[in-house]
Amino acid sequence: MLNIIDQIPAGLLDTPAPELHTLLPGPTLLHLPGLRSRPMFVSVLLHGNEHTGWEAVRRLLAGYAGRRLPRAVSVFIGNIEAARYNQRFLDHQPDYNRIWGTGETPEHKMMQQVVSEMKQREVFLSIDIHNNTGKNPHYACVNNTYSRYLQLAILFSRTVVYFIRPKGVQSMTFAELCPAVTVECGTSGDSNSTRHALDFLVRCLELEALSDHTVSSQHIDLYHTVAIVKIPGSINFGFDDGDHDLCFDKGIEKFNFRELPEATVMGRVRPGIERVLDILDEQGNEVGEQYFCIEDGKLRTRRSIVPAMITVNTDVIRKDCFCYIMERYPMTHE
Repeated sequence: MLNIIDQIPAGLLDTPAPELHTLLPGPTLLHLPGLRSRPMFVSVLLHGNEHTGWEAVRRLLAGYAGRRLPRAVSVFIGNIEAARYNQRFLDHQPDYNRIWGTGETPEHKMMQQVVSEMKQREVFLSIDIHNNTGKNPHYACVNNTYSRYLQLAILFSRTVVYFIRPKGVQSMTFAELCPAVTVECGTSGDSNSTRHALDFLVRCLELEALSDHTVSSQHIDLYHTVAIVKIPGSINFGFDDGDHDLCFDKGIEKFNFRELPEATVMGRVRPGIERVLDILDEQGNEVGEQYFCIEDGKLRTRRSIVPAMITVNTDVIRKDCFCYIMERYPMTHE
């Protein structure tokens, strides 16, 4: 399934994400040489409706047309089929950012092949570029808090999220090989998102090395994802007015990355329904009662929380989640 090439096909850099299927037969790994041989690995379009990564990569490579890259670059162009239809993934597909690691499906084996290729090439660093469907600041995600990983993350944003769930994401697998980061670039199609991603890629491409110096708390706002919030399939939900089991305000995305005090109203619940959310901690335990309660027909926070990635996109909520819950993560060294 994996298409491996070592040169840029004619017309590729002029082709937007929804049209890549006209030039590429499927998921493609592109290797390009550079002055420094250890490659920068970039994955884009793991979700077919998140176009910023591909827009930034094609502008990056077009900017070096006729010139040798400062460092070798390997680009994995992921779910081209879903990009054709502007979907996260299609009904017959797995989520391309949940299948990095062990598994026996053809898609799992394809990702294992990508990892094997990059391990052989002694990958220097890894960047996975994504968009959010909800309104969020631009932020970086890491899977451990080693200094070089945080140094890489703050090149993109001082807002950094450390997480170890969900499993199977690209950055977690590549974190075993090199400094790895996921960058969340706001909404797809936003020119500022593309510009920010491109600036970050240029900075990383020109790096000789990453520092082992400890990141000071003055230079980073570090959060830790402690739980994932899902809506059970049996619960009918919607936004604003409507005959729903659970009804959120349409402006609920404003809560992202804000500290919400205890008793904040998140939505309205149909009388007689006692549970509307599934909330799992990092070990997979149900912890909903720690974070939310239903009082007088309203869904309220039981304690102070910081949510992230709240979205009003019902398709994304069903396929992935409603949001994540975070806490401030202390910097143990200054």
